[in-house]
Amino acid sequence: MKKFLLALFTVICTESYSQVIFEEGYFINESNKRVDCLIKNIDWKNNPNEFEYKLFENDTVQKATIQTIKEFGINNFSRYIRTKTKIDRSSDQIDGLNSEKNPQFQEELLFLKVLIEGQASLFLYVDGSLIRFFYKFNDSDITQLVYKRYLVDGEISKNNYFKQQLFLQLKCEGINLNDFKNLNYNRQDLERLFIKYHKCIGSNYINFESKQKRDLFNLNIRPGLNFSSLKIQNSTSGSMDTDFDSKIGIRFGVETEFLLPFNRNKWGVIMEPVFQYYKSEKSKETDIVAGGILVLKVDYKSIEFPIGVRHYFFLNDKSKLFANISYVFDFPYNSSIKFLRKDGSEHSELEIKSRRNVAFGVGYKYMNRYNVELRYNTKREILGDYMLWGSNYNSINIILGISLF
Repeated sequence: MKKFLLALFTVICTESYSQVIFEEGYFINESNKRVDCLIKNIDWKNNPNEFEYKLFENDTVQKATIQTIKEFGINNFSRYIRTKTKIDRSSDQIDGLNSEKNPQFQEELLFLKVLIEGQASLFLYVDGSLIRFFYKFNDSDITQLVYKRYLVDGEISKNNYFKQQLFLQLKCEGINLNDFKNLNYNRQDLERLFIKYHKCIGSNYINFESKQKRDLFNLNIRPGLNFSSLKIQNSTSGSMDTDFDSKIGIRFGVETEFLLPFNRNKWGVIMEPVFQYYKSEKSKETDIVAGGILVLKVDYKSIEFPIGVRHYFFLNDKSKLFANISYVFDFPYNSSIKFLRKDGSEHSELEIKSRRNVAFGVGYKYMNRYNVELRYNTKREILGDYMLWGSNYNSINIILGISLF
């Protein structure tokens, strides 16, 4: 089964890569000529230095770089402009802080992402853990908003000069000192302030975030079938080893999915409480009980709680494939393996206490609403509290899902 899923995952990657969607956009070259084209939209997490494009649908893919392009954008999605500006690349990680309060600027050629465009424009630059915001007021040069953490006698201090920069520029009766005192150096706070300023002065602006209309949260109802099997072993008596029959059971889950806001929402974090059960019975001849017959009954009910990551592969506007991996926590209740004599009297009982395992899944989603998934669960130990007993619980899930929102 693992080999099957690996092969299917490879097919998904190959197939989806060959069907990458190029979206309508444009770029402006060194001659200030605007070229309408189709741009490969990978919704960059880090600001790019290049991009791929086609002049028309069946054209060959070409590459454009920051050295030859002044500006590019994807219609109703994003816009990047090239600028030569000073940027401070001082680390904001605790183990990389220094004792220098002032930024250490260096001039670079950058593609900046436009967040708010208007009389006062806001830009973003991301490179790994480095996050910098820039602004432009009317026809002024693009300038970095200064925020820097630094060390003073081993304690962390902050240079919040960006608040003063904006206080001197964004003047309006509807904006007061508290708007700057409480301002944090993050996208949400800065966008809110720039929008408030444009509304205050009655000036038009473009908010590129609102144009994207992201849907970053999904709640999915996911019933399905479990194909499960169980083996148990006793280290002192091989005659007690039992291979229970494969059984079909139901499962019912409610999945929450949080999509990450980059790479066109291709990555997500998933969590799904799931009810599942497995029941089986096996008889075997043995001389350890009166009557010579031992009946083993498994009654295993639990709430599984997989937590994992999912990656989507777009086929077209309506269809996409996905693959996910999850770490599964399992919480059994009223679950045991009972050993009964031929007359039905109880010989002994093992309480089921399970350990964690990993699950791999591949699936298909249609219209961002309907989905189907095939999931393979690696073996799970369900007799974790017993030194002399071991177990191997395996299951394959076929899951149908519908998104409520």
